[in-house]
Amino acid sequence: MMDASVIVCTFNRSASLAQTLRCLAAQQVRPDLAWEVIVVDNNSADDTRSIVQAATASNPLIRYEFEAKQGLSHARNHGIEVSRGEILLFTDDDVCPEPDWVSTVLSEMERLRCDACGGYIAPIWEKTPPAWLTERFYGFLAIRMDTRGPFPITAAADAPFGANMAFRRDVFEKVGAFDTNRGRKGAELASGEDGELFERTLKAGFKVMWLPNARVHHKVEAFRVEKRYFRRWRYQTSRNLAHTRGMPGEHRLLGVPLYLARQTARAAWNWLTAKFTAPADEAFHREIILFHFLGTLRGLYDNHLRETDQ
Repeated sequence: MMDASVIVCTFNRSASLAQTLRCLAAQQVRPDLAWEVIVVDNNSADDTRSIVQAATASNPLIRYEFEAKQGLSHARNHGIEVSRGEILLFTDDDVCPEPDWVSTVLSEMERLRCDACGGYIAPIWEKTPPAWLTERFYGFLAIRMDTRGPFPITAAADAPFGANMAFRRDVFEKVGAFDTNRGRKGAELASGEDGELFERTLKAGFKVMWLPNARVHHKVEAFRVEKRYFRRWRYQTSRNLAHTRGMPGEHRLLGVPLYLARQTARAAWNWLTAKFTAPADEAFHREIILFHFLGTLRGLYDNHLRETDQ
């Protein structure tokens, strides 16, 4: 066993992955720390393998793994299976951790005696964000710049983001790995696997902490500050949640509870009125709520089609 394993899952982002690996190679850790960096290639069609091999040649801490099953959760679970660390740190292929990231996570988890944690994520804007993109939308971009704490996280709704989180190995041994029905799959923007894992972690009685000094910087590409990206993210994520969780309700039409149809109509009206009367960020926030309902409707309808085919 090692002290720590850093798991980076990647899909067709070789250029940004190279920067992530340079940041990880520059980590300032104590000489006696035994750790590794595992890059899990999830069916990339670009030069990801050669990028990782080049990084490995200059830094033996880095090693390459391949996961054929498409999906971020599959890739993360592969990383867990092949890792040797007592503490498993997760970050993404478009993230640059600060030089003390690994050492801060490990020392704070030891000091606070916690089982899991998450930390500060600041944006690296490729393009200046538009005026409507206020902090209320930062969660869509996995940005969380909370400088308070450390403090305990007690609700799954406050769970850290996957770009900066860590778990002790025994958490996975008790609650299981990431739900492979959730999360991003190739170009599919579904999410929710991180929060669901933290939900199980908290229910099992493990201690989760927010670490404001464990910091990474997350690249935000230009296309991700456009409204169409937010609409797509919200629609696909809500559709995936409907696939995995469903919705309660006895009176249904094509698998959709009738009350949900009424709520969708109300959300559409709220968006239309806000479009002409509310500030830009509020109007778009209401539009995103509408796309949440539309994605949920589609997911429930998909479930209905699967049930009728059985």
